Amino acid sequence: MHDEETAHGVALAELRTALADGLARRGLTVTQLAAQARLGRTTVHEALQPDADIPSARTVAALARVLRLPEQELLDLRRTAAGEAAPTTQSERRPGRPISECNPYDLEVHSAGLITRREEPRRTPEPVLPGYVPRAHDDVLTDAVRDAADGHSRMVVLVGSSSTGKTRACWEAVQPLAEQGWRLWHPFDPTRAEAALGDLERVGPHTVVWFNEAQHYVGDLRHGETIAAALRTLLTAPARGPVLVLGTLWPDYERAYSALPQPGQPDEHAQARELLAGRTVPVPESFDQAALEAARVLAEGGDAVLAAALPRAADGRLTQDLAGAPELLRRYRTATPPARALLHAAMDARRLGAGLHLSLAFLTDAATDYLTDHEYDALTPDWAERALAELAQPVHGRLAPLRRTQPRRTRRAPGSPTAPTDAPAPGVVYRLADYLEQHGRDQRRPLCPPASFWHAAHDHLTGPDDLERLAAAARDRLRLRWAHHLYQRAGTPFARTQLALIRDEIGDREGAEQLAAQAAETGDGYSLIELAFMRERAGDLEGSDRLLTQVADTGEPGTATTVALTVLGRRREKAGDLDGAEQLLARAARTGHPGAFTSLARIRERAGDFQGAEQLLTRAAQSGHPSLTLTALARIRERAGDLEGVEQLLVQAVQTGHASALTTVAEIREKAGDLDGAEQLLAQAAQSGDAYAFVQLARIREQAGDAEGAEQLLARAVRSGDPHALMAVAEIRERAGDLEKAEHLITQAADTGHPGAVIQLAGIREKAGDLESAVRFLSQASEAGHPFAFDQLIDMLERSGDLAAAERLLAHAADSARLRPVSPQPAVYRLWPYGLEPDGTPTPPW
Repeated sequence: MHDEETAHGVALAELRTALADGLARRGLTVTQLAAQARLGRTTVHEALQPDADIPSARTVAALARVLRLPEQELLDLRRTAAGEAAPTTQSERRPGRPISECNPYDLEVHSAGLITRREEPRRTPEPVLPGYVPRAHDDVLTDAVRDAADGHSRMVVLVGSSSTGKTRACWEAVQPLAEQGWRLWHPFDPTRAEAALGDLERVGPHTVVWFNEAQHYVGDLRHGETIAAALRTLLTAPARGPVLVLGTLWPDYERAYSALPQPGQPDEHAQARELLAGRTVPVPESFDQAALEAARVLAEGGDAVLAAALPRAADGRLTQDLAGAPELLRRYRTATPPARALLHAAMDARRLGAGLHLSLAFLTDAATDYLTDHEYDALTPDWAERALAELAQPVHGRLAPLRRTQPRRTRRAPGSPTAPTDAPAPGVVYRLADYLEQHGRDQRRPLCPPASFWHAAHDHLTGPDDLERLAAAARDRLRLRWAHHLYQRAGTPFARTQLALIRDEIGDREGAEQLAAQAAETGDGYSLIELAFMRERAGDLEGSDRLLTQVADTGEPGTATTVALTVLGRRREKAGDLDGAEQLLARAARTGHPGAFTSLARIRERAGDFQGAEQLLTRAAQSGHPSLTLTALARIRERAGDLEGVEQLLVQAVQTGHASALTTVAEIREKAGDLDGAEQLLAQAAQSGDAYAFVQLARIREQAGDAEGAEQLLARAVRSGDPHALMAVAEIRERAGDLEKAEHLITQAADTGHPGAVIQLAGIREKAGDLESAVRFLSQASEAGHPFAFDQLIDMLERSGDLAAAERLLAHAADSARLRPVSPQPAVYRLWPYGLEPDGTPTPPW
């Protein structure tokens, strides 16, 4: 025991001697050391005092980094001094390393620039982080970290635009776990998805899984769903916890992964959607006034980086400024024409679906049509080299508008199967800065790339995933011939199926059938399903059923089999063969498909088997969408006369987040004559933010003769600004004959972007002869994504005889990919039966 205590004391003395020597060599005061290590002065002072407590691992790591001392050696001395056991062999085999040994820049936290130490001016400048200002999303992260420290596995994904501080927030959040010895694992080699897939099963307790840019993991075309499923298992396995999974996403990716598939379409992100449900937290674009004030306090306290950035961030976009976004934007806007052409080619490639790494051959070939004739004639033989050198100049540290990078070669053990996308490393490639990528997505959304872009994509891109995504982008923009060429070059079963659909769209039914049949020969389930739908459109329902049965009888688990079984089951139901429908839907239900359960429940209910229907809907609730399924269950109970059971189910629906179920319960109370109970529930719904509840309350008050109370409630509904409530009050005013007030309310709802209100208002203006306003309102609704506004707008222009305006609008919609998913548009195929060329002229027959 005495020898052990002596060893502890010797280790602590060596630790403090090393820190003191490092401090002397750097020539820093304790105050300066504390500031650079971002520690309290007292903490640093005690770390150096021989009679003070043993410093924490986090303190030792921070001091070692500033003093440029061997961090791991000092941590080993600290562990010996504290009498802590060395990591076990099993722990060392676990992925990751101690958080205290991690560098934020290696974890992709953006530097706010570079600084050179005054005392060592010849040393390489060092990246710098400004002081940190917590915001609302940090509270969620703090709670998740606290839960993880208490032994509960948690996952949080921050969703926000580029350079909004997502990664820095995650880094700050995990610092308390460093002192508890937690590890951090950032999978990225050889690719992020492959690294995650390879080691997720080995992640053990007390590990932070770092999924920065989570789209590269759960959104990976080949491995994303497997990774998402493995994460769900990790988070729910008690023996492997606690773990903390932290990720970041851009909003576009979050929307894509959380969106439900269209009926009959494959569910490409089922696992990712379930993984992300309830685990995403929005990060605002800018700092609010309270956060800006907190940043000013730090700046006044000596934070030079924040002090310099605050005057430039009057709009609150402080993190973007710190990450170099404004300078990137300035460099883009002031770029020479050849450099700007390269940026436009890279922006369009990324927004249309190409991968992160773009080859020099692709960029230079794609860029030419982005130049005017005068700019093109002025090109010198070395224009590409000079433009790339201009764009490679760094902005605020490592950021550059278009930087040269070297992707890692995929590494596999000898004898491992080769993936379809395996290829030699492509050599030198280029990557567009994140902020400029997002700027391009926003600003160039309505533009279709020129011809040189599509030629370069066809000639230089080789990855099937890239080719398929760009082909889909061409098809969405009605560039059907280029979609055809790119799908042909991709050569996958999916691509051949899409070729058949394009032929079908341009009216070549025979060619479409031949291509679909070729794709189906591979046995690919989705190809067979598409061919089946073609046969159905051609009137061959029997042939369609045979193909769907072929997919269903493969017995292979997967979405294609589920789709085939569900479609066949619903067809049998429609034909009156309920027994056959039930057998097929039961097979689909065994795959866990919620839609199959609900279809089966409908059949059982029609047969009078309410108990069986309830059991099926209960299973559907367990498979997904519990609140909606509970509401469907409640409707069955209501039709069966079990009002008490209805209320119980709807209360459960409210508890699962389906707040509008309160108004449904109120309706039941009202029907039963319990007006007081109905009012209480509606008042509760109104307090929870359901403005429509005010309208329902007003109706009850009016029926009770309380006209004044009803008016007050309607006024509150209007003041809420909720567009649905505004539309409901407008209907009441319209029934009362107050058309002027009704139109005023509809206008208010339209101003909020409510598409239904905009369409209704457009109809009112057209009837009044104000065609210009009607067109403007329908254009707004179309921009907002209303599925019928575009059709109505085209019809309105054609009714007015303004065919030229209709054609211009269709061309603009094609350029910006707004014709889908409501395509095919009859007007489009009347005008351009074979699609459009990149410059917008009609494509001749091909």
